[in-house]
Amino acid sequence: MAAPLLSLTWTDHLTGRQGFLVVDRMVRGVASGGLRMRAGCTLDEVTGLARGMTVKEALHYDPASRYVPLGGAKGGIDCDPRDPEAYPLLVRYLRAMRPYIENCWTTNEDLGLTQDLVDRAAAEAGLVSSIQAVYPLLDDEAEARARLRDAFAVEVDGIGLDELVGGCGVSEAAVAALDLAGVPRTGTRVALQGLGTMGGATARFLARAGLTVVAVADLKGTVANPAGLDVETLLAARDAHGTVDRSALRPGDRELPGEAWLSADADVLVPAAVSYAIDAGNQERITARWVVEAANMPVRPEAEPLLAARGVTVLPDVVVNSGTNAWWWWTLFGDVGADAEEAFAHTRRSMRALVERMLDRARADGTTPRAAAHAIAADRLPLIAERFGWFR
Repeated sequence: MAAPLLSLTWTDHLTGRQGFLVVDRMVRGVASGGLRMRAGCTLDEVTGLARGMTVKEALHYDPASRYVPLGGAKGGIDCDPRDPEAYPLLVRYLRAMRPYIENCWTTNEDLGLTQDLVDRAAAEAGLVSSIQAVYPLLDDEAEARARLRDAFAVEVDGIGLDELVGGCGVSEAAVAALDLAGVPRTGTRVALQGLGTMGGATARFLARAGLTVVAVADLKGTVANPAGLDVETLLAARDAHGTVDRSALRPGDRELPGEAWLSADADVLVPAAVSYAIDAGNQERITARWVVEAANMPVRPEAEPLLAARGVTVLPDVVVNSGTNAWWWWTLFGDVGADAEEAFAHTRRSMRALVERMLDRARADGTTPRAAAHAIAADRLPLIAERFGWFR
């Protein structure tokens, strides 16, 4: 595995806290990847996420589309986003990273941050936009920026399209796997870790697809109901960090310890909150048939073969949660407009085709879905390099 193109560590002069930027690869001089903020964030973590972004971009390469894949990158800040110092720290980090954001790194929200917060901090740091490095690649910058702005203004049932489209992609990945296995959606039970941006949207789409959400974990613990939780009520009762107000729970809803989501009596497990949630030790508690990685890197590498040996299929993050990143570029480059139904339909088609291709490749190669996804990306990288140029 080749070393990243760029890897740097920044130390804040006021707090001593650290931030990181890793550019794994670039296409046409630009790399894409979100910015996360969490206590304990490390350079190794950001490096792995950047490599994952390279794979995600390559997986969505379609020569017939206007969307041109970028390279992979990622940013991270070691700070609890609830810390009073978090926002000024974010501004100082973006100010320090300004040369990269202006020229080669497009970034957006990730764990611990919302896009509104990133946009506000970017403006305060003197940036035109957190994705301005991609603007020179657009045919009509003004038209493209207006299209993306209009898309971000779209809401469906009170939730922004930018938040919903990622959950739509995760849900479609899970449903596609169920369909391929011949498992009916009705009666299939789901447990989720996280009800924030990704987890909340995923819960909504899975419930509307006919699956039953039986457990949801947040910072306060796990809420469970074997007969099914009222997802819309939980979404309406959550705060900005995805924590549910327990006063909204119904009779029959139970409050359990935080780790209870792992061992919930469910068919599908969706870690949608933090990295490294499932390790070699706690994987033994999982009884679900599928683990669907809505978060980035939630299953540690040493846990995955142990799960596979027990017949648990892990659908990897590089496929499952790639819809959010792809939607940004589909919209900006003009493959979809500022319309929710068009965005959802395009996301569903793309995610279903990608999941089917990945699982077919895994069966043919006798390997895991993750290895199959990386093999598909590896097949596409030379094509991207030949057509657009590839900075290693």
